[in-house]
Amino acid sequence: MLTKEQLIEMGRACAKEFGVADHQYICVLHKDTKEQHIHIAANRVGFNGKVASDSNSYKRMASLCRSLEKQYNLQEVLSPRAFLSPKDRLLPRHDRRKEKLREDIRQTLEKARHYSTFEKQMQTLGYKVIKGRGISFIDDKKVKIKGSEVGFSLAKINRIISINQQLEINKARQQGQRDNSNSSAFYTERRLRDYKKVAQESPEMTEKPLSGILYDLLKPEYEAAYIPPELIREAKKKRKRRYKQISR
Repeated sequence: MLTKEQLIEMGRACAKEFGVADHQYICVLHKDTKEQHIHIAANRVGFNGKVASDSNSYKRMASLCRSLEKQYNLQEVLSPRAFLSPKDRLLPRHDRRKEKLREDIRQTLEKARHYSTFEKQMQTLGYKVIKGRGISFIDDKKVKIKGSEVGFSLAKINRIISINQQLEINKARQQGQRDNSNSSAFYTERRLRDYKKVAQESPEMTEKPLSGILYDLLKPEYEAAYIPPELIREAKKKRKRRYKQISR
């Protein structure tokens, strides 16, 4: 059992890790389970008006827990989810901010035909878009989230936009076949040349209906729980040792 002073130290370490040590926060000992644990409620807005980031909160909390386990000689676990029921472990973790960003990106991509259109719409929704080798979004609370963290990397976004363009081309082709005017025929032929070029660069698009590929790319995705690599290696070593003992 940890002492009151140790629990206070842990609470302070957690507040420091999440950048709210100088904010209003309260640490409460909870006794609803047999596992000794504390809860922390904090004001993310500091006295200086700045907002503490909660980006990668699960990953940061897991890393902190692993560090505290070593510091206080506690049992090391692969993940806090080990204390959940088998049924609850199967449920994906939800971060409201990331869930909102994921849904905003998905809905915007459903209609985007060009990257510039996508970026402009995301800005209209209150996000600052940072594009480099990857893509990140900063919301109205100044919290930065990578697109890859919510299942939409820059490569995936570009691919979805490309598919949207091809679907538009297909639609124009069908319309051109119904319209027999020379102008429509010329327009359709030009779009078909663009389509053939993209099809050569991405042959998988011809193996499955574009609408099906688009559906797969836009369907919801969830992050896997973060597990420190060193604990994964240690778990593998323990399994090997256990297997050798059984084999003997």
